[in-house]
Amino acid sequence: MNNLWNTLSEALSFPFVRYALVAGVLIALCSSLIGVTLVLRRFSFIGDGLSHVAFGAMAIAAVLHMTNDMLFVLPVTVICAILLLCGGQKAKIKGDASIAMLSVGALAVGYLLMNVFSTSSNLSGDVCSTLFGSVLYLTLSGTEVWLCVILSLVVVAVFLLFYNKIFAVTFDEDFARATGLRASLYNLMLAVVIAVVIVLAMNLVGSLLISALVIFPAVSAMRIFKNFKAVTVCAAILSVLCAFLGLLISIVAETPAGATIVCANILVFFLCSLVGRKVR
Repeated sequence: MNNLWNTLSEALSFPFVRYALVAGVLIALCSSLIGVTLVLRRFSFIGDGLSHVAFGAMAIAAVLHMTNDMLFVLPVTVICAILLLCGGQKAKIKGDASIAMLSVGALAVGYLLMNVFSTSSNLSGDVCSTLFGSVLYLTLSGTEVWLCVILSLVVVAVFLLFYNKIFAVTFDEDFARATGLRASLYNLMLAVVIAVVIVLAMNLVGSLLISALVIFPAVSAMRIFKNFKAVTVCAAILSVLCAFLGLLISIVAETPAGATIVCANILVFFLCSLVGRKVR
């Protein structure tokens, strides 16, 4: 136990570890809040699609030698999120088909560009860390953490301020429109929030594991509770707990942070399923 505590104390003395913990908790919180809405609207796979879009945009930014790829990745991801969420009803290719096409296409284009215009001697390592987030959290800077804090506060504030509107659009969009609610406006707001969360999460868990942060806490909470507010609060608590413990375990056991966080979420899902059965 002493050795474990000494290892954690030594690790926490490094700024990048503290940055990762702060960013991880905030990203997990935002992902869980938006995840409940996405799961209930049958859009849970959108996180995977947008993460691949962000990967493709990141590859383009690398080819263009942009010093701050966030200025390119975030707008591209926001635009694609708007097209998927707001244009879904009028689009000729709808639902999971459009998400799957966008996801696979962006991933293929990104990997192709990274191969053709490679500027790194370790391309396989770069791609692996980008997809699975194995070492990306080690490169978090103080500026990126502050950006994460600000954007996370904005996401939480939007969710709290427009909670009733999000609730209405989530459960019955047609009825919400009939009562005079501007559902398209709130769909647009949700699309922007989702894109922001996806881009923030890429540095922590990688583009292939982002969906886990969105889906698992929401589904785990639904095993126990049936009320929207209770599910949202429970999902937020579970997500933050899994992210925090996953990061600590990855530091001590020297395992990839993203995969460890996802495994923690899987374990919590099975525990919640058992508790849900007992409760019912």
